[in-house]
Amino acid sequence: MNGQVVERLGHLGDGILDGPVFAARCLPGEVIDGETVDGRIAAPRILEPSPHRVSPPCRHYKSCGGCAVQHASDAFVAEWKTGIVRTALEAQGLETEFRPVHISPPKSRRRAVFSGRRTKKDVLIGFHARASETLIEVPDCQLLRPELLATHPALAEMTRVGASRKAELSFTVTLTEEGPEIAVEGGKPLDLPLRAALGAIAEEHELARLNWGDEQVAQRARPLVRFEGISVEPPPGAFLQATEDGEATLRDAVREIVEDAGRIADLFSGCGTFALPLAKQAEIHAVEGMDALTHALAAGWRNATGLKQVTVETRDLFRRPLLPDELAKFDAIVIDPPRAGAQAQCAEIARSKVERVAFVSCNPVTFARDAALLVQAGFHLEWLLPVDQFRWSTHVELAACFSRNHIGA
Repeated sequence: MNGQVVERLGHLGDGILDGPVFAARCLPGEVIDGETVDGRIAAPRILEPSPHRVSPPCRHYKSCGGCAVQHASDAFVAEWKTGIVRTALEAQGLETEFRPVHISPPKSRRRAVFSGRRTKKDVLIGFHARASETLIEVPDCQLLRPELLATHPALAEMTRVGASRKAELSFTVTLTEEGPEIAVEGGKPLDLPLRAALGAIAEEHELARLNWGDEQVAQRARPLVRFEGISVEPPPGAFLQATEDGEATLRDAVREIVEDAGRIADLFSGCGTFALPLAKQAEIHAVEGMDALTHALAAGWRNATGLKQVTVETRDLFRRPLLPDELAKFDAIVIDPPRAGAQAQCAEIARSKVERVAFVSCNPVTFARDAALLVQAGFHLEWLLPVDQFRWSTHVELAACFSRNHIGA
């Protein structure tokens, strides 16, 4: 193949040519050549580069599978990610006002999942190469906060003492105010020598908390995070927004949407990302499917001052969504479901009399599906804010405003 033009960028970050043929790390408009095998050009040669092509800022980019579009300018990526969301909406017959994409800065990720493996000579700690089981060490990763990278020696020591020869450990590392919190999966069964060794590692490297599988093996301090100054102790490995910058942007958007509400239901509330800051202005009922998260949220509220009433409920919103008579108690809804979306819950919101919904999503496709339910029931999708806190990846998050009292109607 000679001189073929890349037509568009796929959702996984590959260039797509006529065929379709996929070309790794190529941009629309580029002229490339290379050998095609099974519909892919694994090592394309760029004959005419795109004006949007930039030099990747990370020296690990070619080998690491963690980033997909470091070779593209921020402006191009922002437009591309907006296009992903727009295409998802158009598939459901929806349109709205798009606000400019917010992009989290480099070196701002506060949470990451590393892999660890023993080798013949020592250990490897890092991320997988793209579509591969090969581990790549990433000491100069441009995504992560330096404090995350600084956990490498602790992860290496845990791998030496706690990984079997053929196993791979998974380390979920979260930065907290009192040091890193680490939750480990895939390790050897705990016995007294291993427990003692892990405790010594946690002490030496000043880890706030260390969990091995389902067991806590060390805690030097309470691993607290703050949501607008409100301290919460999340359970081990709990979901948090990837960057504090992205979290603040999403929270500001949610607050704008529900600012006049006196009573708010926060659905899929986690451990309080939105519920606790919103309690500065409104009464909150927070609903989440995991006891550990609702307990953490409730404890954060009890230990705070100056907040209005917050109640919590552990409930599987996929199987038991809040019904219209329950939703009638609230002036507004905040909903932040996982990637699967919230089809059952949105169907009940559509049937309710609630007039305002702040919708946060990490999956444009399921968001658009659920948004269509609301729009068909009389909601107007007022505006949408894409948030790129997974910088240089193919992921995009968003916050969207739904209202039954559209001022332009």
